[in-house]
Amino acid sequence: MREEHNQEAHESGQHPKRARREMSRRQFLSYTLGGTGAFMVGVPLIFNLRFAVDPLLQRKEGSDFVKVAQVEEITEVPQSFRFTVHQIDGWYESDPTMEAWISRDENGNIFALSPVCKHLGCTVNWNGSGDYPDQYFCPCHGAHYTKDGEALAIAPAPLDQYEVKVDNGWVYLGGIHANERV
Repeated sequence: MREEHNQEAHESGQHPKRARREMSRRQFLSYTLGGTGAFMVGVPLIFNLRFAVDPLLQRKEGSDFVKVAQVEEITEVPQSFRFTVHQIDGWYESDPTMEAWISRDENGNIFALSPVCKHLGCTVNWNGSGDYPDQYFCPCHGAHYTKDGEALAIAPAPLDQYEVKVDNGWVYLGGIHANERV
C-alpha cells in the first residue's frame, strides 16, 4: 500500500513523503555527552601537547660563546676564571656561574679545561696538593691530572675541554666536550 501511495504521489507531480526518523532521548543524550566528553578531554590534551613540543620549536639564539678573559692574562701556568652563562631550559632561564682552568701550551695555543673531576664530580685545583706539584688535584678522592688534563690516578677519563675562540684580544669559551689534547 505504501508503494502505491508513493507511486500515485510521484505520478501526480508531488514528492513522496519520506518517513522522518526521529532521534530518541537516549541517542540525544549519548551524542551530547560523548561530544562534551571528547571536547573536555581533547582541549587539555592539545594544550599539553603544545606545552611539550614548544621548546623544540623555539629558534636557537646566535652564539654559545662567552667572553671570559683578555689574551694577555693567559700564561703557561693554568689560572682559574669564573664566568656567567645565560641558560634557557624550556621556560626556565638562569645565569649560573661557571669555572674554567685556562692556560697556554708549549706552542702558545690557548686551551681551557673543566674543573669537574671525572671520578665523582668534585672540583679540581691546580697545585692543590704538595704531593703532586704542577698537576690538577681532586681533594675528594685523590685523583690527579696533568696540565693537559690527562688522568694519572683514580679518575677513569681526562678532564673535559671547553671550545676556545680568540677574537679581538679576548678569549671566548663555548661548550664542553671530551678532551682532545690527550
